[in-house]
Amino acid sequence: MEQRSPATDAEARALASALRLRILRICLGEARTNKEIAQLLERDPASILHHIRTLVRTGFLQPQAERRGARGAREIPYLATKKSWRLSVPAMDRSMLDAFLEELALVPGEQVDTARLGLRLAPAQLEEFRDRLRVLLDEFAALPDDPTAPAWSLFLALHPDPNRP
Repeated sequence: MEQRSPATDAEARALASALRLRILRICLGEARTNKEIAQLLERDPASILHHIRTLVRTGFLQPQAERRGARGAREIPYLATKKSWRLSVPAMDRSMLDAFLEELALVPGEQVDTARLGLRLAPAQLEEFRDRLRVLLDEFAALPDDPTAPAWSLFLALHPDPNRP
């Protein structure tokens, strides 16, 4: 199981934004320009650039080689570094959940596969469950990106059940 490093304050702040998390997902496996990111998010390119700069400064996005756009303008594509997967970030408030819900709203319901499970686990069982999930997720996260394969997203939340004390 891969050990995660604690996030610095700057890294945690950079990830405490649903919009920035969506930018990272957009740039995962394929470098995108500020203009492309803004179009996909239906936002103003100037406001997106601020978020891109924050993600570059904290090492979550990496600028790629400059290229010329359709009208000859200078464009810099950005690629996600996958650094966020290697960090331990204490509860990112609701930013990860908000990013997930925003993305999920863009997907037709019949294409969403969901599961919900209630468990009662002793502390040792819970630790084993978490460890096994982490190993599985790390294994698949380490696979090389295949640009010809369909892209999938997974959101998993494990929390105490407030409905069953």
